[in-house]
Amino acid sequence: MPALALAPAPVPRINPRSEIDSPSVSSVGRSLAECVQCFALDLAALKGRDVLDVAAGPSSFTAEACARKINAVAVDPLYGVPAVELVARVDEDFTRSSAAPREKPRSFRPRNLAAHGAAELERRAAAQRFLADYETHLHYGRYVCGALPRLPFFDGTFDVVLCAHRLFGAANPFDFEWHLAACRELARVSAEDARIFPLCDASGRPHPTLPRLRRELREGGIASEVRPVAFEFFGGTNSLLVLRRAAP
Repeated sequence: MPALALAPAPVPRINPRSEIDSPSVSSVGRSLAECVQCFALDLAALKGRDVLDVAAGPSSFTAEACARKINAVAVDPLYGVPAVELVARVDEDFTRSSAAPREKPRSFRPRNLAAHGAAELERRAAAQRFLADYETHLHYGRYVCGALPRLPFFDGTFDVVLCAHRLFGAANPFDFEWHLAACRELARVSAEDARIFPLCDASGRPHPTLPRLRRELREGGIASEVRPVAFEFFGGTNSLLVLRRAAP
């Protein structure tokens, strides 16, 4: 497992724990299978390598990846509290999600799941796998408390960095400068590349500042590439952004 330490990153404009208090942040479980699809991952190639899941929430990716000899670490502002508190938080979020009206039924496209109910069951199962692993491995550095735009790791600590459903969704309350700082941070802690999914909100609209964001990242020495993926949880969300720092 990679060494974990607080890196000398710039002081952010917001409190890094403010993400946990945002009403737009929902604790939903993502499985390894879903992450493989939305990030276009090759699990065999990742064996023995260091991978970071950012804003992971109750995703079971880290638990399942570690079981496959991948050196995975998850970071989220939710972490650090006793498991019993996370159980209550996850249950509350799923209850709220189940009770909420389906505002965009035509946009929901779980390609590899039979229906919305099947998707919810899979995510609940992923959350349960996460909770079991969190209780066992919290104190061994597998789950780290932290939030964008400042992560508690040295430059290039991880070979691959992943971030799903945090930057470009319609529910994200942060401004352009936050997005730019977050992308720079994801690239900073990655030795090879950082992958961000999706690039559109639930309605399929691309994030309006993406061209400007990519331009400013390029001017700062971070290359970006939009790649199609064979996964579409919502209509139109079938691409990811790959970031790479320029060689020194």
